[in-house]
Amino acid sequence: MKNRVKRINQLLGLMLLAGVVGTAYEVYQTERIGKVNRALVSGEVVNDDNYPFHAKYADAYQQGKTGNFKHATQGFGQLLEAPKKQQDDTFEVSEHLKSQIHFNIANNLFRSGLQRLVAEDGSIQEEAKFDYLQAKAAYEQALKLNPTLQAAKFNLSLLLSVIPKNIKTVAQDPSGMEISNLPQGLP
Repeated sequence: MKNRVKRINQLLGLMLLAGVVGTAYEVYQTERIGKVNRALVSGEVVNDDNYPFHAKYADAYQQGKTGNFKHATQGFGQLLEAPKKQQDDTFEVSEHLKSQIHFNIANNLFRSGLQRLVAEDGSIQEEAKFDYLQAKAAYEQALKLNPTLQAAKFNLSLLLSVIPKNIKTVAQDPSGMEISNLPQGLP
């Protein structure tokens, strides 16, 4: 009887020790995740190597906030193309998050177009037209992924009120693009 009580006490002691270690680990993880969340909420760049997706998102957001719309758009675009290996194994980009990324891309393109709104003769610059059309497509993609995204609906209606109804743009300079083995011109 005495041995049995001793074994039960040892077993309960081991269970208590495992519980204390597990609790300490969970407190550590919660604090680490809380630190990342606080950085994201405050708009700071995340420097934790365990959250590369979140760090890239925060960096792209900060780029847009400081007016560097081109780099912000590129950063958000890379998030859409990021292979799963670069992200946390348990993290997968949801449709909701993809719609938020498209929304941020559209916002940065819209703001970029607003910066270079008018040419010297009073017409809309070609770069602004291109940004507006790209922003429109990104807002529409965001709404396709998440039709309840009210901010995207509002911004899209705002964008449509800014751009002329018959907007046409010339093709962007393809000098930086490489087209391999594709015939150019008429056959």
